[in-house]
Amino acid sequence: MSNKPLIGMNADYRAAARSMPAYSYVAAGYFQSIISAGGIPVVLPPMDDPAAISQVLDQLNGFVMIGGADLDPRNDGFMLHPSVRPLDPVREACDRLLMADIAERRMPVLGIGTGMQLLNVQQGGNLFLHIKEDLPNAVPHHDPQDASHRHTLDVVSDSLIGRVYGDGEIRVSSRHHMAIDEVAPGFRVTAKCPDGVIEAIESEMMDWFAVGTQFHPECGAASALDIRIFEEFVDGVNQRIDQDLRLVA
Repeated sequence: MSNKPLIGMNADYRAAARSMPAYSYVAAGYFQSIISAGGIPVVLPPMDDPAAISQVLDQLNGFVMIGGADLDPRNDGFMLHPSVRPLDPVREACDRLLMADIAERRMPVLGIGTGMQLLNVQQGGNLFLHIKEDLPNAVPHHDPQDASHRHTLDVVSDSLIGRVYGDGEIRVSSRHHMAIDEVAPGFRVTAKCPDGVIEAIESEMMDWFAVGTQFHPECGAASALDIRIFEEFVDGVNQRIDQDLRLVA
């Protein structure tokens, strides 16, 4: 295919404070990875208009839901744990509108970090709110002193993650204190940390190419193998475009 796919990407948001204006931003690793993988990133600032969001999604071929702070568990009927540092409500409201629309139209999606957690929650799964309490025997998944903290990964060979990493010892960049508890219907676990914490999920639905990674393949400490996750995603988006073109031909 000669035309590169348009890959949407949500953006973080920080409210105005003192002399600083409100602003929206995206860590460069996300859009640089999409560019390297052969896609064209289209960054969406937070919006609260479902019709406007739908209009934008009409023009896109796939979407990356980026990481960030924590989902507010109160939005899913749970109490706020003291360890939770919620996303700005402006961003979270938009993220939830985006994910609902993406799911309804079965748009190819890659969720990373918080993005994977939202994919799971939106589809009917739930989360551990604090690994140290919920899974006390787990290894550290976050190091405040090391943004490049890494841990090992066990992958399912028959999966996108398995195609990316193959055999051998795998180490990925990790910085989270929440994690998937119950996996959403229609998804399967395709990678775990050896301690059992879920690190990747993939859709089992024939009509939806959807992948989530709890670890961060876009970060500065990512390896060449990590970047292949974006290549696999863009390849999957291109295959979806080709399928849609054949249906209308």
